[in-house]
Amino acid sequence: MATNPPLPTPHTNPDGSAVIRVLSYNIRSMRDDTTALARVITACAPDLVLVQEAPRFFRWRKKLARLAAASGQVVLTGGATAAGPALLCSLRATVERTEDVLLPLTPGQHRRGFATAVVRFGGARLGVLSCHLSLQKDERYEQSGLLLDRLAALDVPHAVAGGDLNERPAGRSFRRLSTGLQDCWATAPWGTEYTSTPTDPHQRIDAILATPGIEVLGCGVPTGLPGVTETDLRAATDHLPVLAALRVPAA
Repeated sequence: MATNPPLPTPHTNPDGSAVIRVLSYNIRSMRDDTTALARVITACAPDLVLVQEAPRFFRWRKKLARLAAASGQVVLTGGATAAGPALLCSLRATVERTEDVLLPLTPGQHRRGFATAVVRFGGARLGVLSCHLSLQKDERYEQSGLLLDRLAALDVPHAVAGGDLNERPAGRSFRRLSTGLQDCWATAPWGTEYTSTPTDPHQRIDAILATPGIEVLGCGVPTGLPGVTETDLRAATDHLPVLAALRVPAA
């Protein structure tokens, strides 16, 4: 397994800006090895975890809360109330508000939604959105526009979105998003690129995106990060996670 250069650790700067770690992760409803999943999240030391395919059915709140507790996080919002996307955060975050948004339902397709929040780290104020876009290309393109609209509606100077886009960077929905937002891996590559599948990584369909005022310090799949093993990455779920270190200016 390749060894990555050190990724900046979270901290608050004297000017009020904050360096944070953001992890985006499709956890396949926690149907795989949840102990391995918790170890991966813990090793990444994130301030925010943007989850896709959180549990949505029987005892879903308890399942998500157990994962959060096992990985040093708390549940911020989402899950069944956002049709799968969820947000976890460390105790470093101060939460201003949360909102789960259900998207228009296309007959024959799965219900989709966004988990959103506004949080503070020191003097930095940040909008956050977790998404899982449609498998159907036209619906996915419409949802990409709704994502941009929702970020704007958070009415904050800086925001980050992440999730399973179900599309490679050359696709029109991915390109629509990366026109107005920074594709963090393309901006500051760190780690490896491909997120699907853990046993045969050959495509990048998961991403973290940030508004232009945020400085991307590094972003990629955290292979080789201390505490993250190939065995755990393969056992945890059917996607590889994306980890980014970001410097968010003070509000």
